[in-house]
Amino acid sequence: MSRKFRVVGQPVNKVDGIALARGGPMFCEDMLPRGCLWARILASPHAHARILSIDATEAEKLPGVHAVIHHGNIPRVMRTTAGQGAPEPSPYDFTTFDSKVRFVGDRVAAVAAETPQIAEKAIGLIRVEYEVLDPVFDPEEALHEGAPVIHDEPDARAVIPTVYEPRRNLAAQVQMQVGDIEAALSEADVVLEADYSTHYAQHVPIEPHCAYAEPLPDGRLRIVTSTQVPFHVRRIVAQALQEPVRNLQVVKPRIGGGFGTKQEVLIEDVVAWLARKTGRPVFLRLNRREEFLSRTRHPMRIRLRAGAKKDGTLSAIDMKVVSNTGAYGSHGLTVACNTGSKVLPLYRWPKVAFRADVAYTNLPVAGAYRGYGATQGAFALEVHMDELARAIGIDPLEFRLRNHIRKGETSPVFQALGEGTEGTAQTIGSTG
Repeated sequence: MSRKFRVVGQPVNKVDGIALARGGPMFCEDMLPRGCLWARILASPHAHARILSIDATEAEKLPGVHAVIHHGNIPRVMRTTAGQGAPEPSPYDFTTFDSKVRFVGDRVAAVAAETPQIAEKAIGLIRVEYEVLDPVFDPEEALHEGAPVIHDEPDARAVIPTVYEPRRNLAAQVQMQVGDIEAALSEADVVLEADYSTHYAQHVPIEPHCAYAEPLPDGRLRIVTSTQVPFHVRRIVAQALQEPVRNLQVVKPRIGGGFGTKQEVLIEDVVAWLARKTGRPVFLRLNRREEFLSRTRHPMRIRLRAGAKKDGTLSAIDMKVVSNTGAYGSHGLTVACNTGSKVLPLYRWPKVAFRADVAYTNLPVAGAYRGYGATQGAFALEVHMDELARAIGIDPLEFRLRNHIRKGETSPVFQALGEGTEGTAQTIGSTG
C-alpha cells in the first residue's frame, strides 16, 4: 500500500478495551439484587402439539419453589416479540404461554425457585399431556394448500395494513413491479434464471439472553436486561402484564453481544410475571442450547431471473423470495422487504419485479440478524451478476463498474420498497 492511512492498515486500540480487561463494565448478572430467585423454562419436546393438560402440583410442592406459571394461570395477550416501533410490522401471533406449541423448544411453563438447581428439578416435575400434531418444516410445503396450519388461533392478527394469511401459513407478503418485465426480458440478448438458498445461522453472543425483574417499593417493576431495545422491552412487557408503561423501569447495562438476537423481547415477560407472582426479584439466563433455539437468521430461497444486452447493459430483473420465519413472524415482513429494497438498487435495473412470501414453519423462530435480509439478497444477486457477466462474455468486475448506481442517481426500487419510505424519491448521496 503506497499511501499511509491513519486507520486503514494500522493497529487501532479498542475504545473500551482497558475497562473490559479490568472488569469495569457491569453486565446484567453482575447486578443481581439480594434475595433473587432463579427461573427456568419448560420447553416443548414436540414441533407441533396442543397442550391438553398441565399438572404443576408436584413442582409447586417442592421446597424452595415460589411460583409456576403457564397458559392456565396468566392472561392471554397477543403481541409480537419483535423490538420494532409501534404499530409493529410483525404480526401479533405470540403470547407468554399458549395452549399450543409450534417448535421444539417453544415455551410451556416457567418456574421461580430459591436456586437454579431447585428450579431445574421443579421443571422436571411438571406433567404435561400433549396431542401431537403433524408438523411442516419446509417453507414452500407450508404454503401449499392442505399443509398443517401452524397459527389457527382466531386472535392472531396483523396490526398494520399488510398481507397476513395465517390459515395459509403466510406470515407476510411483499411485492412490487416497475415496468414490463416480460417485454424487457424478451428483448435481452441473455436471460439467466437460477435458484439460491441461504441457511440458518445463530448469533452466538458470548452472553446469552438474561434478565431479572425486581419489584420496587412504590409498586413499579424494574427490569434489568441484556437487550438492544430497552424502550421496546418496556412497552411490550407492559402489554404482557396489562399494566401502564409507567409501571415499568427498564435498565440496559453493558451487553455481551447481541447482533440482532437481542432486538427481541424473549424472556423479560417471564421474569416480570414471576416477579409479580412472588413479590421477589427473579433472574433468568438461557443456557447455550436454549440460546441456539432463541432466534436465528431467516433462511431463504431466492429465484432470480435477469437479462442483459451483449454490450453489458442491464435489461430487467425479477426476484422471488420464500423466507422461513419459523414458528412466529418476528421481523418477518421487514427482513423480507430488505432482501429486495437494500439490494436491487445497487445496479441500474430499468425494469424490476420483486416478491417475497414469508412462511410459517414448525422450526425455531427467525428474527433480526446483522444485515437484516440484505445479506441473503446480496449473496444471490452477486452470484447471479457473476454468472450473467460470464454468459455475455464480460469480466464480472467490468460488468459491475458499468452498471452500479452512482452518486446523484436514483432507483425505481426506492419508490416501491422500503420501511416507511415507499413513494419517496431518493437519490444516492455517497457510494463510498
